[in-house]
Amino acid sequence: MEIRSTKFVKSAVQPAHYPPGDLPEIAFAGKSNVGKSSLINVLVNRKNLVRTSGTPGRTQLINFFEVNEQFMLVDLPGYGFAKVPFAIKAQWGPMIERYLSGRSLLRAVVLILDIRRVPSDEDRQMLAWLQAYHVPALIVVTKCDKVSKNERARQAGVISRAMGVPGDSLLYFSALTKEGKERIWQELEGTLFRSEDEGEAAVPAD
Repeated sequence: MEIRSTKFVKSAVQPAHYPPGDLPEIAFAGKSNVGKSSLINVLVNRKNLVRTSGTPGRTQLINFFEVNEQFMLVDLPGYGFAKVPFAIKAQWGPMIERYLSGRSLLRAVVLILDIRRVPSDEDRQMLAWLQAYHVPALIVVTKCDKVSKNERARQAGVISRAMGVPGDSLLYFSALTKEGKERIWQELEGTLFRSEDEGEAAVPAD
């Protein structure tokens, strides 16, 4: 994927605040501090399109970014951080579920997991939501540079069993080495540029 332009469009909480238009969307979901911002920044070759925060759970809005004037990347609020006030936590679930269930432009969700961690109940709930709403999910396992090859293989088994998905469906990524970047784009392009009616490319992929 050749990235020619990227820009922040807007933040939203309610569907009425989502950006207008008909550009297809890929959303990114995951626990706080799982590397979601770093993944998006690497994919679009920008250091700070999505600001990374040292305070987990800081992102409390749905953030929309336009790429190549062709599609949107959507950064969903991180979930599962214990120190976030309960009132904020209570808003996240409904906010995310409204987006997943009602956004007709949504083509897929990248569900991000840390290679070093066992998937949480929140991770499984997110995948269950996606399955219930028939939203394709791409599971990306991040921070792969932080474990050995043997540990990666072991953790892949743990993650696939916990999530109830085949081990070979997992995609591996490192923000440090850029491992997995091209493979992830291949998967996303196939989803973004396929016509819903014809199952063919709706616009040329780069």
